Amino acid sequence: MAETAALLVDDVLPRQPVRQWVLSLPFALRYLLATRPEVVTQVLGIVHRAISGHLIRKAGLTRASGVTGAVTLIQRFGSALNLNVHFHLLVLDGVYRREGRGNLRFVPVPAPSSAELQALVQRIAERIGRSLERAGLITRDIENAYLAFAPGEEAPINSLLGASITYRIATGPREGQKVFTLQTLPAEPDTPRRDVAESSGLSLHAGIAAKASQRDKLEHLARYVARPPVATERLSLTARYVARPPVATERLSLTEGGLVRLALKTPYRDGTTHVIFEPADFIARLVALVPKPRAHLTRYHGVFAPASPDRARVVPKTRAATAGKAVASGEPSATDRQRSLTWAQRLKRVFAIDIEVCRRCGGKLKVIASIEDPPVIERILGHVIPINTINARCCAGRAAHELRRVALAFPGQSGRFTCRRKEGAGLLRR
Repeated sequence: MAETAALLVDDVLPRQPVRQWVLSLPFALRYLLATRPEVVTQVLGIVHRAISGHLIRKAGLTRASGVTGAVTLIQRFGSALNLNVHFHLLVLDGVYRREGRGNLRFVPVPAPSSAELQALVQRIAERIGRSLERAGLITRDIENAYLAFAPGEEAPINSLLGASITYRIATGPREGQKVFTLQTLPAEPDTPRRDVAESSGLSLHAGIAAKASQRDKLEHLARYVARPPVATERLSLTARYVARPPVATERLSLTEGGLVRLALKTPYRDGTTHVIFEPADFIARLVALVPKPRAHLTRYHGVFAPASPDRARVVPKTRAATAGKAVASGEPSATDRQRSLTWAQRLKRVFAIDIEVCRRCGGKLKVIASIEDPPVIERILGHVIPINTINARCCAGRAAHELRRVALAFPGQSGRFTCRRKEGAGLLRR
């Protein structure tokens, strides 16, 4: 999650305004896209062409004179751990206008109005319907559309997918019944949302945007759309399935009974705050969320596409520039562009823990050795001076405490650090 967000902000999305477009699909399309990954590309191409065409027309340009870019993160889950294939598109809130000698000039575009959003979702729904009907995947009459195949004709696992999509229990004596929920809040009245448009079961939202200067907001948004399906702090296990006290974390708790309780991140409008699963059905829900092999969940469009001739002119060079690996011409190599964040950079980026700076004196800590053999790491940590005996007056004392904590959290990597302000006396090991 953090690595994906950092990659998008550092090496993909330029310093231009970005808007999030979210498209939700009806149950039938969710099932179709979950069971046939190749259809995801077909549907997503229609969605991106509709949104990019809207932006280009609104900028007063044509597809020959203007180009935009987007990154789509395909999510397969809902807040109730249900299978819900939908699209989160991070789209440039504007268009690049082609000028002479291959130059590009960014033209910002205002946010879509309610009427524009409604017209756009109707256009997307109609195009998706026509495309799937021509492919023989759905049949349509005057009022409704239906899948052109029976779900029972597919693979056995697809029954788990269908149950997850429709909020049904997939296994056990209550198979086919609705999942048990807890409603601990009063129901809210149904009020139309101004920033959401709906048509034929599709829902389009475009109410969240980040300005060019709001890189922190953009990274937070990227982390949200790249988040995993299960947050452990929202799970509760029962004592019947745990033969020991709770694990040493505040995110898990034990309750009486034999069910798995999932707390919703945001309560439903009817007051539902928790969903209850049988253990076997909970595993079935997790199985349904696993995508098929070779089904990419991150897609790049327009100027961000790998084969786009304009990509090098648009994407930033933050990570390669930070690494100081630019070639003589000033352009970073392909290897530098794809360089991953180190574990120290991840700690600083995600948790604001900078282990390269002494917290007591502000001195610079430098990596002087790297130890990656787990048995050697274990022996070294076993001989490290206990934390409670470290001399707190040494500027390295508190840093040693921090580094030992980091070492325990990252047992697969190790190194030794030294504080430049106390060179020779502040050797830190983890």
